[in-house]
Amino acid sequence: MRYLLLVLPLLLGQVPAAQAQVSVGIGIQIPGVSIGINLPIYPEFVRVPGYPVYYAPQAPVNYFFYDGLYWVFQGDNWYASGWYNGPWRLVVPELVPVYVLRVPVQYYRRPPPYFRSWRPDAPPRWGDHWGKDWQQRRPDWDRWDRRSAPPPAPLPTYQLKYPQSRYPQDWERQQSIRSEHYRYQPREPVARQEYRGPEASGRVQDRSADDRGRKGGDKQGGGNQGRGNQGGGNKGGGDKGNGNKGQGGNKQGG
Repeated sequence: MRYLLLVLPLLLGQVPAAQAQVSVGIGIQIPGVSIGINLPIYPEFVRVPGYPVYYAPQAPVNYFFYDGLYWVFQGDNWYASGWYNGPWRLVVPELVPVYVLRVPVQYYRRPPPYFRSWRPDAPPRWGDHWGKDWQQRRPDWDRWDRRSAPPPAPLPTYQLKYPQSRYPQDWERQQSIRSEHYRYQPREPVARQEYRGPEASGRVQDRSADDRGRKGGDKQGGGNQGRGNQGGGNKGGGDKGNGNKGQGGNKQGG
């Protein structure tokens, strides 16, 4: 799957009070993808108890923060960005960090219909939803010792200074501001690549697609046994990384 860069226009001017300072606008349509998220100001975050992940309780979308990136689940796809209002990048299921996948159903503010039959205090059944092949590539995604979970990354609250009216759209400008105010170094490969830039992120996505292609080819015919990639995916996400300790709400700084 090719890497996709989605730049979201700032389409909304005023925001109804009932939406608690968060709104969803009209998405840009490109082949296979539709996303439209416009946050007029930096959202409020609350830590998911026992997880190194934050969620935005007032957002009318499934909006999270983990390992220095914002994560959105919308339209059956995961998107990530280093800034709260994008630009967003599509992340294939094989590369979504396990700690994001483990967030219980009850913290999804706009769960899709197929979530309704699942336990609210347990993570979504991604293996059932994405199928056997994905489950084989990510066999241990839902097995972990909470005592060994990494500390949460500090919230990049420097972005509070950049509401919709002052929001930097250019990635290089965003990177410059982040380098000045936010010293956290991500643990996850997909987050580290995102920090390095769009081209690096694209290479990660393409390598995942290549791996899937090789594995699919090895399953066809009987002559190529043992030459395909063994294992695969991003098993378990790792519990030994060093992160910056974060504590509660939006009081953290970078």
